[in-house]
Amino acid sequence: MNFMGYVRKNGKVGARNLVAVIPSVVCANDVAQTIVAQVQNTVGYFHHQGCCQLPPDLERVTDTLIGLGCSPNVGAALVVSLGCEGTDTERLVETIAKTGKPVEVIRIQELGGTSRAIAAGIDAAQKLSMTIFGLRRQPVDISSAVMAIKCGASDTTSGMASNCVIGYVADKIVDLGGTVVFGETTEFIGAEHILARRARTPEIGQRIFDIVERMEGRAKSLGCDMRKGQPTPGNIEGGLSSIEEKSLGAIIKSGTRTIEGVMEYPDMVTDHKGLWIKDTPGREPEILTGMACSGAQCMLFSTGRGAPQGFPTMPVLKICGNPNTYERMAHDMDINAGLIITGDKTIEQVGEETFDFMLRVLSGGTTKNEAIKYFNSIDIHTLGPVI
Repeated sequence: MNFMGYVRKNGKVGARNLVAVIPSVVCANDVAQTIVAQVQNTVGYFHHQGCCQLPPDLERVTDTLIGLGCSPNVGAALVVSLGCEGTDTERLVETIAKTGKPVEVIRIQELGGTSRAIAAGIDAAQKLSMTIFGLRRQPVDISSAVMAIKCGASDTTSGMASNCVIGYVADKIVDLGGTVVFGETTEFIGAEHILARRARTPEIGQRIFDIVERMEGRAKSLGCDMRKGQPTPGNIEGGLSSIEEKSLGAIIKSGTRTIEGVMEYPDMVTDHKGLWIKDTPGREPEILTGMACSGAQCMLFSTGRGAPQGFPTMPVLKICGNPNTYERMAHDMDINAGLIITGDKTIEQVGEETFDFMLRVLSGGTTKNEAIKYFNSIDIHTLGPVI
């Protein structure tokens, strides 16, 4: 089984062929945004990090930006540096270049300010866009697929329908030799023992317990319990009574296959395929960034109440479990899993429909959030204070 993808020089396969404009620090966002607005086939990662942070977070931000630049959906990259940031811009540029894709860098302070940097950046982005324009899709085996999965704006239908659909597709991708990455560590709480039983080794099982304990510990360090933030008010209004109930519905989207390992937030996928956990928060701007930097070509996103946003370089397919929400938000939702709730379709039928739609998206088809460019609100998950 094949899809039509862009085969990169390092052997990775992309579903998109974009020029990524990468601010190395929040101070460079405005310059990067102006460049993206002027040059076709460019997208930007407009985050809020990169300065006045502790060294572990600066390294984490650098590693995450590297993963975003190395994404197979990125054909070329333009790094926009202020010139005095805390991120390691040189390592960022050098590591992306090692993938074989063209990379340029502009430095605002060295160029003499924003107007000159914008002009230089537009020229550089135009050059990069024209360089990769001639690349053509070719058939590649589905085993080259890396799919991220998530649920958000959940209600009771998420665990009953849309998460079940994603679990069906996740199992199918793994069985066909592909890779699936799932996260939202906050939504393992109360169900982590179930995931640990599916781990490849006892050591991997212990890592699952460890990341949950670590996440809870960060909340406790502020004098709070995780349950004061989860479930969210919207989850509760949608019928979810506790974090444990939410977690039991959330982990269904991972399917039933063996868990091969646990990744840290900035990690990129390796040649070891199968089902993986990535330690991430649940909020969309941070988890979507973490999944995109893993190398995922697309994401399946389950929702009940309706979460419309996407990500600049990673198509996000919305599977809606609530038939009423799908009717109200039909311009944002891609798949109507609410038909499972109404009894009109089975999980397997909607699962096959979702799998077929995912293949079309991997081959160039557009998701609804891509069509309206609802993908600019991103951020990077950091751990320490801004100082």
